[in-house]
Amino acid sequence: MTFPASHLAPTEPERNKEAASLIRQVGDDLNFRLRQLHEQLLEQVPDVDRIACALYEPSDDMLRTFVHSTRQGVAIKGYEFCLSESASLSGLAASRSVRILDEIADVVNAANPHSQWLLNEGYRSSFTVPLYERQEFIGFLFYDSLKPAAFSKKVQRSLEVYNTLISLTISNELNLVRSITTSAQVAREFASLRDFETGNHLERMAHYSRLIARELAPRYDLSDEYIEHLYLFAPLHDIGKIGIPDSILLKSGGLNPEERALMNTHVQKGIDVLERMIGEFGLNTLPDSQVMRNVVAGHHECLDGSGYPNGLKGVEIALEARIIAVADILDALTSHRPYKEPWSVKAAICELERLVERGKLDGDCVQALKCHLPEVNTIRDRFKDS
Repeated sequence: MTFPASHLAPTEPERNKEAASLIRQVGDDLNFRLRQLHEQLLEQVPDVDRIACALYEPSDDMLRTFVHSTRQGVAIKGYEFCLSESASLSGLAASRSVRILDEIADVVNAANPHSQWLLNEGYRSSFTVPLYERQEFIGFLFYDSLKPAAFSKKVQRSLEVYNTLISLTISNELNLVRSITTSAQVAREFASLRDFETGNHLERMAHYSRLIARELAPRYDLSDEYIEHLYLFAPLHDIGKIGIPDSILLKSGGLNPEERALMNTHVQKGIDVLERMIGEFGLNTLPDSQVMRNVVAGHHECLDGSGYPNGLKGVEIALEARIIAVADILDALTSHRPYKEPWSVKAAICELERLVERGKLDGDCVQALKCHLPEVNTIRDRFKDS
């Protein structure tokens, strides 16, 4: 018996395509709002062809592409750069001054991918504005034009309002996200959560998750906004453990079936805690809050349906949850535990591959780690437990 094509079960590539489409919907809220502001700006300043924001992370001195509105050509994504390696940008951040380039080709060379991209895309002039939040430097706002000397004093004055609007839009969302993560940390400390979820574990997990997501970005069309939110949300994955008794959480030996069942309730407890925080901070209408929910709800699901709490299979499990699962297990294997010594990264990757063969973990996520073993080792060493 044959069926119309519309009734056939979707193939794996089709399911991946659908999943990527959903990711774009839930992970591009700031990009969408920036595009709206860009459209309004063009009515006053028609020569601004690109607006982009790069966020700064003090822990590793890196600038990373975050959100953008690019009218034509190929947008640069997944790019990071050490701030201290640029005297010009470091000076802007320190002095709180802006930079005008009337002819980009006369000033920059193709020494780094960003400069090469600017030249390849034909951008002629630019206006760079450092961003601050509570007196702390948080990144840069870049305006680029295909025309030379597009950013006159008059244009700069017209952009002042948009600088403020864009800065507030970005900082407000980051503040909401940080309020959630800070509240989660306070809740953990208040509950005297003393298992292996140390601050350094959470830091390593977040960096591993971002590393995986950046490698998967081309295949799943992941935005830089999605990747940075995943990085920020990763430490929330086991927040439900604040509701698990210490007698189970800190038990040195194996858990019996009753204890294991109670331990497994930490996922639902985490969902309940998160939903309460989302409601209190008014995040219900933000699409990015769904990424946060998926991180907490799905990180113990397995591709073969043997995970919990819902026994989801394959791409029924959100990509962000699949990424977190791999990052979490990697860190557990390579960290000291009362019952074991830390594994080498090489041995841990081999174990992850065995779990892929058994149908537990996402092979793309594990392969992403294999492609970046030096970075994995750097993250592990930088954020060692004291």
